[in-house]
Amino acid sequence: MFFKKKENLPKNNFLTKICALLIHAAKIDENYTSIEEEIIKKTILELGSSEEDLNQIIKESKVIEENSNQILDFTKEVKSLPEKDKIKIIEALWSIIYSNKNADTYETNLMRRLAGLLYIDNKTMGNIKNKIKKDKF
Repeated sequence: MFFKKKENLPKNNFLTKICALLIHAAKIDENYTSIEEEIIKKTILELGSSEEDLNQIIKESKVIEENSNQILDFTKEVKSLPEKDKIKIIEALWSIIYSNKNADTYETNLMRRLAGLLYIDNKTMGNIKNKIKKDKF
């Protein structure tokens, strides 16, 4: 058989991939802060995690993020999300990036790549970025 049937990931496994993406964004500037971790926790809870599962999801996500060398590992399943959930993830990513009031070259490059991988158009991406910057400053 040439193609394997795509299986739906269990909810926590799916959230673990999203969480790994958020952690990756938080660590890309080599300054992973408690503020960024709080944004990640809030986002994972809003996407459907229970309080009881949250710490396990974060723990597993950190291992996945450390052992991965490309963001494709984190974005494959996100592409199929409804637009509102993709927007929530993009908002969380920009919130993480601007949690220190500054976006460096690596962070903005990550967001450009994610826009393409997640099929988010430039206008939408720019609107979300500007909204988050306005809220932060």
